Amino acid sequence: RLAKWFTTLSPKEKAKIIKDVSQLVLARRTRMCNFLEYKDTKIVYRRYASLFFIAGCDSTDNELITLEIVHRYVEQMDKYYGNVCELDIIFNFQKAYFILDELLLAGEMQESSKKNVLRCISQEDSLEDMECIPLRIAEPWVI
Repeated sequence: RLAKWFTTLSPKEKAKIIKDVSQLVLARRTRMCNFLEYKDTKIVYRRYASLFFIAGCDSTDNELITLEIVHRYVEQMDKYYGNVCELDIIFNFQKAYFILDELLLAGEMQESSKKNVLRCISQEDSLEDMECIPLRIAEPWVI
């Protein structure tokens, strides 16, 4: 439902990767390791209630750090949405992308402070609220 790519691939390649990786992850049992190999990359996933969060990384990257990034993303979404569920992501996907963009830049962790991420999100929310307030136009003086 939510996908962020940091490499250039055609839509056809992306669809194939999503299909293949989804099948691999869903076929695994709950007690199995959260890491698997797919072609020349590592797949790191974690299940939170009914949601699966899946990240792909280079074969040389540390999968535990990737798992921690996934966990931080879920924590931030929980704080914003209040126990995030699939419907929160579906109906407010732009905020889910914004939270991810605050954490990651070009596929690398940009901000490790949870407080700073939440502060940026609340500032962005207040900017959105200000944009939605209609401007009052003063009536011209009649003489």
